[in-house]
Amino acid sequence: MNDRRAPEGELRCRDLGVEHQIRPIAIPTATPRFSWIAGHAQTGFRIVVTDAAGRTAWDSGRVDSGETSLVAYGGEPLDNGADYEWRMMSWSGDDMREARSSFGTAPDLGAWDAPWIEPVQQPTEIERWSLFDWIRGAGPAAPAEERLRPVQLLRQRFDLISAPVRARLRMTARGVYSAWLGGERVGDEVLAPGFDSYQHRISVQTYDVTDQLAAGANVLAVALADGWWAGRVGLTGSSAQFGDRTCATWRLEMSYADGRTEVIRSGDDVRSSLGPWTHADLFIGERLDARSPSFGWQTPGFDDAGWSPVQDRGVDAAALVPFSGEPVRRVLTLPAVDVRETPDGWIVDFGQVIAGRVRLTLHGLPAGREVIVEHTETLDADGAWFVNIAGINKEQTDTYISAGDAEIEWEPEFTFHGFRYARIRGVDTLSAADAVAVVLCSDLDYTGRFRTSDARLNRLHENVVWSQRANFLSIPTDCPQRERAGWTGDLQVFAPAATNNADVAAFLARWLENLRADQLADGRITITSPRSPFDADAAASAQGIGAIVAAAGWSDAIAIVPWTLYERYGDVRVLEENYDALRAWIGYQTRTAADELRDEYADASAERRSRQALLYNTGEHFGDWLTPSTLEGRPLHEAIGIAPALTSELVAPMFQTHTLTLAARIAEVLGRADAGELRAHADRVRAAFAAEYIAPDGSLPVELQGMYALALGLDLVPTSLRHAAGERLAELVRARGNRLDTGFLSTPYLLDALWDTGHRDLARAVLLQREAPSWLYEVDRGATTVWEAWDAIAADGTVRAVSFNHYAFGCVDDWLYCRVAGIRPASPGWRTAVIEPDLDAGVRSVEAAVPTPYGELAVAWEREGGTASIRVEVPHGVSARLVLPEEVRDLPPGRSTHELRVARAGSHIDQTDAQHAKSALP
Repeated sequence: MNDRRAPEGELRCRDLGVEHQIRPIAIPTATPRFSWIAGHAQTGFRIVVTDAAGRTAWDSGRVDSGETSLVAYGGEPLDNGADYEWRMMSWSGDDMREARSSFGTAPDLGAWDAPWIEPVQQPTEIERWSLFDWIRGAGPAAPAEERLRPVQLLRQRFDLISAPVRARLRMTARGVYSAWLGGERVGDEVLAPGFDSYQHRISVQTYDVTDQLAAGANVLAVALADGWWAGRVGLTGSSAQFGDRTCATWRLEMSYADGRTEVIRSGDDVRSSLGPWTHADLFIGERLDARSPSFGWQTPGFDDAGWSPVQDRGVDAAALVPFSGEPVRRVLTLPAVDVRETPDGWIVDFGQVIAGRVRLTLHGLPAGREVIVEHTETLDADGAWFVNIAGINKEQTDTYISAGDAEIEWEPEFTFHGFRYARIRGVDTLSAADAVAVVLCSDLDYTGRFRTSDARLNRLHENVVWSQRANFLSIPTDCPQRERAGWTGDLQVFAPAATNNADVAAFLARWLENLRADQLADGRITITSPRSPFDADAAASAQGIGAIVAAAGWSDAIAIVPWTLYERYGDVRVLEENYDALRAWIGYQTRTAADELRDEYADASAERRSRQALLYNTGEHFGDWLTPSTLEGRPLHEAIGIAPALTSELVAPMFQTHTLTLAARIAEVLGRADAGELRAHADRVRAAFAAEYIAPDGSLPVELQGMYALALGLDLVPTSLRHAAGERLAELVRARGNRLDTGFLSTPYLLDALWDTGHRDLARAVLLQREAPSWLYEVDRGATTVWEAWDAIAADGTVRAVSFNHYAFGCVDDWLYCRVAGIRPASPGWRTAVIEPDLDAGVRSVEAAVPTPYGELAVAWEREGGTASIRVEVPHGVSARLVLPEEVRDLPPGRSTHELRVARAGSHIDQTDAQHAKSALP
């Protein structure tokens, strides 16, 4: 075959990735998948994988296919802990493009031979608090420095005859760590090894440290803090939830030019000491004393003669897993936008609520001077300091004690905070140039874009992205200041929006590994993950909401999140990995439905009891959590349980049906024999729900917007009654003054439920509503992230002590992309797509783009009176259609522009158009 190669400099294949990552050095799978972006109409590809010696491990040969995403490796078994190159060739007819990249494989952790080493000078104080303690605001009597644990320092000295040509440090800890070799920091990640369900999974990091080793004396230095393992985390802020003593294990693997190999393991030659950090806690903050005699401890020349030996706790590889996904890094820095002096210190405004910490440049402080940095997300109505997170162990305060340096730059090491404002004490003067906010998050690739002619909608979208960034930190959390817990309900409602803004495939696949590890033996999927032994004990000893282990809409994340990843990335493997866990959860729902009958149905007819035996509607659930009307006019401790009591009986079987429906689709994709059984089960439950809870006029027994939004959105309403149910939903919305009244679970479905039942103008009105509860109410009050409570700042400016950074209600961002901009997938992985812009959205113009496995899919539209211009860019590999009010056009790859006449706003809205071009996902 004669191939015409593209001239040098005209290569159009880019973003070569392995398992959703660019040049990973320790992928945690034996069968990696390869992806690339082809800037041409690919007709064939070839992948060649070679090892470090140049030997071919796999040559796919030419494959006549346009596929460029998640192509599975098909060669001989890959070696553990090895480096590989891969070369891909992509054809467009006879024209061929070629590009190269690399990847490494994870070590065989089953053969891990390095012991856990434990510093001996560790206090073991544990603070435990109940949910009741948190609600009443009970706190410790002693100040933080008297009840917190210091950071432990570790040093391992070794000599090398020569510098290695390849060196990998493989390391993890119970706690969080930072490491140095040759006096230089290892890697650029922070808070390693990250948050996992540690009793089941402890992630091992791999670092390329070849350039940090030299012939002669070397030292591996490690600082070890409590982190999520022993520090305070969760709603109550209790400590030592996984363990009360920190420890670490590592292997330094080296290869030399002459073919020799050498491994240095953690062991009894390691020395330990306390260091400059007198305490470090994720919640409370950290305190560093720069006068510590241990400064310089990371360098080979430091004298550690007075340091203590470590305790060898032996080799235990049972929970070790290779780290997957993206680590936490410093991803952005934000300058101060305002600095002002107050009697209580300098208040610095960084202009944006973030998760991270403050980096200060300190000038000429006398030795012993304490610089104290406090953090908050908001000020009060008068601009005074306001602590918005109440409860136990939530100080969010960092302290630096000066050594008397003329100038020093200081940033905390082992903590992070949720804040926009910092109050700084202990400095005589402070300029805007002296303070920088350092943004921490899992280092995802944020490439989605959304912008309109309406600045309010732009700010809403930016708020969602900032909340995603702050809460996608090691795991998907609910908030970055008060809990930092992996609530399953929050994530499942937000997952579709998250995929538009960033590549979250590997990040969420890692979290799903934790979720499966936390699944109970009876099939229950826990409401948070990672879940600690303390969480289990606390639930076992609690009553009511505090005793909930699994809940409808939360536990169903085991179906919803994998399906979302399949929809947006075409990733079949994520379905395979979660299928058994999903079936086990369905088994629990099914058994519970059959075994438990609600008291009010004890005397019902046999027919009705048989229907009830199909419905998972008993037990404690959160229901449609935080439904606004159920909270109004009541103290929080009274109101918080109203929505669960009102809605759980309906919500539980709604999500049971949804999970069964998704399971049937997943089984069909996987070719499982039980697909038909699952579909029939879903149909029986759906029919039972309709018979029990949907009246002949389409009404539901609970007259809340959320119940109708869920019933319609989850396809529980018979076709003959959908119009009536939609009309009732519209009536409820209008009765609230076109304001939403939906909770955590139903908010993602409200606008689509209105749209799909012919109430498009009403859906637009809810989106653009400016009175609370609404999205733009928050924007009008200066929100820079998504709030936990719609009225976190009251109309009179009064500020509530709640989280100002919860992404769950940011689920509306998916609507902005899918309906306002009009970009949505029509088949898994964006192989086919629909562009259907809402030219009556109430804005003059929209520009948006989403990342697809084949490149960026973008639309820009502008409307002026009776004309509209739509510009679309479709990547090769995606087949797209442009759906217009009067026609449907097939879109070619590349850029195209479409001009059309449009009727006056709303004139073409009817039921047929609302249903047109609905997603064709299986």
